[in-house]
Amino acid sequence: MNKMKTVGILRAATLAVIIICAIALAADTVLIAARPGARTGPVRPSPQLLGQPLGLFESHGDVGPVERPGRAVYDPQKQEYLIEGAGANMWFSTDEFQFVWKRLKGDFILSARVEFIGKGVVAHRKIGWMARSTLDPGSAHASAVVHGDGLTSLQFRKAPGNDTEEVQMAVQAPDIIQLERRGDVYIMSAARFGETFASERVPDIGLGDEVYVGLFVCSHDARVSEKAKFSNVRVVIPAKEGFVPYQDYIGSNLEVMDVENGERTVVIQSPRSLQAPNWTADGRALIYNSEGLLYRFDLAAGAPSVLETGPAKDNNNDHVLSFDGKWIGISHHSPEDAGESIIYVLPAAGGDPVRVTDKGPSYLHGWSPDGKSLVYTGGRNGEYDIYRISVKGGPEVRLTDAKGLDDGPEYTPDGRFIYFNSNRTGLMQIWRMRSDGSGQERVTTSDLNDWFPHVSPDGRRIVFLSFQKDVDPGDHPFYRQVYLRMMPVGGGEPRVIAYLYGGQGSINVPSWSPDGRKIAFVSNTEF
Repeated sequence: MNKMKTVGILRAATLAVIIICAIALAADTVLIAARPGARTGPVRPSPQLLGQPLGLFESHGDVGPVERPGRAVYDPQKQEYLIEGAGANMWFSTDEFQFVWKRLKGDFILSARVEFIGKGVVAHRKIGWMARSTLDPGSAHASAVVHGDGLTSLQFRKAPGNDTEEVQMAVQAPDIIQLERRGDVYIMSAARFGETFASERVPDIGLGDEVYVGLFVCSHDARVSEKAKFSNVRVVIPAKEGFVPYQDYIGSNLEVMDVENGERTVVIQSPRSLQAPNWTADGRALIYNSEGLLYRFDLAAGAPSVLETGPAKDNNNDHVLSFDGKWIGISHHSPEDAGESIIYVLPAAGGDPVRVTDKGPSYLHGWSPDGKSLVYTGGRNGEYDIYRISVKGGPEVRLTDAKGLDDGPEYTPDGRFIYFNSNRTGLMQIWRMRSDGSGQERVTTSDLNDWFPHVSPDGRRIVFLSFQKDVDPGDHPFYRQVYLRMMPVGGGEPRVIAYLYGGQGSINVPSWSPDGRKIAFVSNTEF
């Protein structure tokens, strides 16, 4: 729900803005195969393209006089990097290691899941992220480092030839690591998969505007080589300071993730804003919105096409498929309603929309399993509450009336409950109620701001988006560092299943695969 919007997402100038592949339009969007053998029609290479020989990176090589040459291999199907490196050390005044790198200017966020391969020889073998001024062995640098014995530290050399310093972290043997630059401040964040980040920072590391950034492996013994695997690798260029929400946008990665093991696959990269993917009931496609239009992305063919929505060309990211997959409900900013969001329904294959709600703003979030009702967030008299209405229209039924914002309602597959998020207690948290609005109870009790609960097809789990405490509990902004978390529907300790730069538009709508194994979402970066 885009409660801060008074007008719709910018209307697409032409149908050519995103359509690619088979119709050879929008060459600035890059398709990444979601499955082996997926077709990817003609595209223009992107600086972030995961389909390049080294994926996101420009080159690789050994830094320093290593005795055993290193190597790096990128698997484009798994989107993983296998790196082998030697080197006596990364410490004191010089370094020796294998480095897979690209050049970047300005601020960035580098993240990956990391894993040593094999038992190793030396306890202080090292892997991680690095930013350095040059490829000289004594270059100034800042590095997010995991040692073979589990020691984790933000290591840095502030001037060429200086001894390396470090700030050790409390977390031991993490497999999720991140290195962020904000001006001359470097921030390391680390976690064991499933947990939230712990972070340390060091100011005044002046490496210059353009730096070499990338992944490294150092064996800590010149006579041996060590190997490591790096997956879920993301190089994020964040939104510039002063960007105007709903007016300024950055690029998008449309991703699919296995919820059990956290393996993520980017299926589309685009410099445009893609938002809110639904998974179709047959498991063959994703439906997402961009610049007011809806698109259907065929996962096997690797090709998007415009979903025909008639005169509704100013749709926001609140669109939902019926449980049987035959219908789709949309939230269109109607010119006849002063640009307010109004709910319509139409065939899932496309067609002319039929109006459902009389009042706006109304932001759709859920269908009842029997297909007869819709639940949505409605702004009425300055309050945002959850309402139910017949899919055929008619009077709406108010289900919540607590002070504050209630949003994101979604039915369980058995139709007994509706999950939603509410900031009635101060923070935004996940709640549920019976389908008639009774029995409202809080589900999460975290110190984060939790949004948009999505119930798995078997009704056992929910996935939701979590913002940090520095976000207003009544807001769900674009372009923040957020978590996707999962927990049992009845409550329990949530665990993190994805660490990403995103927020608004990432996972606003139901996005589970029909078999309950995967979810789809959007992460963001400047291209």
